[in-house]
Amino acid sequence: MAPKVLLSALLLIAVASQALGAPCGTWDIVAEQSRTGRVVEGQPEYAVDVRNGCACAQSEVKIRCYGMKSYEPVDPRSIKSIDDENCILKNGAALTREAPVRFRYVWKTPQDFPVVSSVVQCGKR
Repeated sequence: MAPKVLLSALLLIAVASQALGAPCGTWDIVAEQSRTGRVVEGQPEYAVDVRNGCACAQSEVKIRCYGMKSYEPVDPRSIKSIDDENCILKNGAALTREAPVRFRYVWKTPQDFPVVSSVVQCGKR
């Protein structure tokens, strides 16, 4: 009987933590991009939306961007290069499910923006 009660309790905890949005991680952050149709200096412009699919906010989101190459300046409030490989989103401020980060850049081909790291903020306000 005790193993069934323990198993039921563990199952309930697992379901409850998923419902509350925990655990979360970098796998919940996704960058989607598309061509805007605008052309600058003969190169296409891309619009990027970075979304956090987790109910918990995530701050200090760093993505691989290799210096964020663009023929036009990119809004540093959205994405800023911090070294030769990585960029930080929103100057480290929290990325929530309700408010994706949006930016545009102009380059020959679309760039990949894999997430490198983040700090999960479940339960913090």
